[in-house]
Amino acid sequence: MSLNQKLLKRFSDNISKNIKLSNYSWFNLGGPAEYLFKPDNKKQLIDFLKENKKNKLKITILGAGSNTLIRDNGVKGVVIKLGMGFAKINLVKDCIIEVGAAALDRKISNFAAENNIGNLEFLACIPGTIGGAVIMNSGCYNNDISKVLISITVINLNNLEEREIKRDDIKFFYRGSDLPQDFIISSVKLKGQIMPREIIEKKQSELIERKKLSQPSKIKTCGSTFKNINDEKKAWKLIKESGCDQFQVGDASISKTHCNFFVNNGKAKSIDIENLINKVKKAVNNKTGINLELEIKIIGE
Repeated sequence: MSLNQKLLKRFSDNISKNIKLSNYSWFNLGGPAEYLFKPDNKKQLIDFLKENKKNKLKITILGAGSNTLIRDNGVKGVVIKLGMGFAKINLVKDCIIEVGAAALDRKISNFAAENNIGNLEFLACIPGTIGGAVIMNSGCYNNDISKVLISITVINLNNLEEREIKRDDIKFFYRGSDLPQDFIISSVKLKGQIMPREIIEKKQSELIERKKLSQPSKIKTCGSTFKNINDEKKAWKLIKESGCDQFQVGDASISKTHCNFFVNNGKAKSIDIENLINKVKKAVNNKTGINLELEIKIIGE
C-alpha cells in the first residue's frame, strides 16, 4: 500500500480525492484539489500533518474562498479546509472572545452583539473566516483586525508545535501581516468593548447598509481585487481614471457598481479573471506609473 493510500485509509471520513474546488470559491471557479482534507478538530489536524511528513504532499490552506482565485488546473498536493470543529465561538470573559480559525467573520460580529460587545461591528461587512482575516489584516470603515486582536494560536507545519502568538509580536500593515506561510492558525482571541446591544446593532446595520450601497452583491466575485495605494489613490479610482472599467476578457468583466470588483458572469474561466487582472494592471501602470498589488490570492496550477 502506498503512503498516499495509507493516508486516504486512515483519514477516510475527512479526506477526498479529485474534488472540484469551484464549489469552494466565491468566483465559482477553479480546477480540482488532488486531495481535500477537512479536519474535525485540532488533534486530527496534527495527526494528519504528522502522517503527511512521510508523504510530503504540498499543503495549501483554504478558508472561505471569499478572496481566492483558484486556477483552472486545480491544486496539487493536499488542500486543507478546517472543519466545523474550528468554527466555535466562545466568550472567555468580559469583552474577550475566543474563536476557531474557521469561524465566519459575520457570525463573530453577531455573537459579539448578542453579548453586548462592541467594536467588532465591522466584521459583519467582511466575507470569509477569521483565520484569513488575521493573515490579511482585513478591515473596513476605519477598522481592521490588528486593532481588536489579542493573540492567535498556530500550528507550525515544520515541527508541528502549537503556540500562542501575542498581537504585539505580529507586524501588521495594510491588508497584510508578517506571519510565516508555514503556520496554520487554529484559533484567535479578540477584544471588544462592553456597550448596549441596541447601539452595537444600530452601528452594525449602518455599516451593512453602507456596504450594500457601494459594493456589488449576489454576483460571483471575490471582493476587492487590488489593494488601495492610499486614501487619495484608491484602486477603483486608478482603474476608472485609466479607462479600464469597461474591460472584459471572455466572460470575466468588471463590476458596474464598483470597478475594483472583478466578476465571473457565469461562463468565465479562472484564466479569464487572471488575464483581466493582468490587463488592468498593465493599463494602470502605463497611465499612472503605479503597479497595483493584488488583494485577492491566486493559487493552483
